[in-house]
Amino acid sequence: MLQDAKAEETMTSVKEQEAIRKLMVFLQEWDSAHKVARSRMLNNFIKSNDGKTEPELEMEFAQGASLFLARLTAWLRMTYMYSTCLNKLLKSIGIFLSAASGRRYLIEFLEIGGVLILLEILGLNRLKEEDKRECVKLLQLVANAGRKYKEFICESYGVQSLANFLATSNSAEAQEDVQVLLDSLGRGNPKYQNQVYKGLVAVLPCASPRAQQLALQTLVVMQDVLGEAPTILVEPVLGALCSVHLDVQYEAIQLLKALMACQVRPALLKGLVALLTLPREKAFTFCDETTKDPATLCPRDPVLVYIQQAAAAKAIGVLAKESAEVAEELIQLKVVHGLMVALGNLDHMASQRHASISLEYFVRTFPFVEECVKAALGHTLFQRFMDSPETWYTKMDPVQAEELASNIVDNPRDMARMQSAEGEQE
Repeated sequence: MLQDAKAEETMTSVKEQEAIRKLMVFLQEWDSAHKVARSRMLNNFIKSNDGKTEPELEMEFAQGASLFLARLTAWLRMTYMYSTCLNKLLKSIGIFLSAASGRRYLIEFLEIGGVLILLEILGLNRLKEEDKRECVKLLQLVANAGRKYKEFICESYGVQSLANFLATSNSAEAQEDVQVLLDSLGRGNPKYQNQVYKGLVAVLPCASPRAQQLALQTLVVMQDVLGEAPTILVEPVLGALCSVHLDVQYEAIQLLKALMACQVRPALLKGLVALLTLPREKAFTFCDETTKDPATLCPRDPVLVYIQQAAAAKAIGVLAKESAEVAEELIQLKVVHGLMVALGNLDHMASQRHASISLEYFVRTFPFVEECVKAALGHTLFQRFMDSPETWYTKMDPVQAEELASNIVDNPRDMARMQSAEGEQE
């Protein structure tokens, strides 16, 4: 019996020694291999170890898996700028970071600067989008490990790097991965959630409509967590309304709805009303910047100012219907005048349509607004408006449009007097 135990122990010792010998051979082969051979070794590693747990990896590497992870990370640090087997290298590291019970691998990766390398890769223009997407996946694995790991990413200027990549990436899949990661960094991370929020705001003026849409969606979700919003948000959100993409406009309006409970509400409402009455000359740009000759003025294609005007008119209607208090604040900001100016914009039918629909709500909800609009339009025009608010403007002539644009229908003092008179009659 004792002999059997000793024999078994000897066998185990022999197996361990053989496993250690194989590990040393493998590591020596890696150390002496060139690019082609290492690429082949990475392929084999990914194929045979994907999805393995920490105990399984340790068994595979004779309790020395960390030695291979250290080599992978060292090679990444030396070669990432040249894209040498970068995708395979990142996927191999991902096997370690995603291994169940493999927190030790994550710590080792962080200790040798792994996160900083990943963030730097995101900023290199010459590298492939698919490689950068792998970096985002690895950063997500780090963030999933808990609050202190999220903080580490943020402390490494991760939010700025991720926001820049979101704004400039040409890959919709990579952008969606970044959105998920930024959303993750904004949750359960109170120390840096404001930084994440501001990073998303910084994405809004970018040229990528998909990035704008994803940033707006994430801001809406984060708004419930934050409760308040910084004043720097006002201009970028209103600017998003000039997007020619309706899905971006939709998300901007959703964020505006969420912001109505915040201190920035007055500034947002004031800005929306101002967009209705932007000077006509702002809808044009100089074709020849050197001459500045008015004769060379040409409309933008598309006329972004008019698109923004139409979206503002639409947003005003949505916000007013959500809250009577907001509607009353808009009235005090001369929204009725602004909507009638937009109604008179014969150059942009969408402005007329949305302005008409929003104005109808104010007219039907506030009798004193109805009286003011009726007085400004005259009986015939007002009746056409009430009968068919979605189409009546299509038959408007230039004279009527000019009258609408130049109306002075809603001086807040006059409206207040009419509202007061209404109250007394009741």
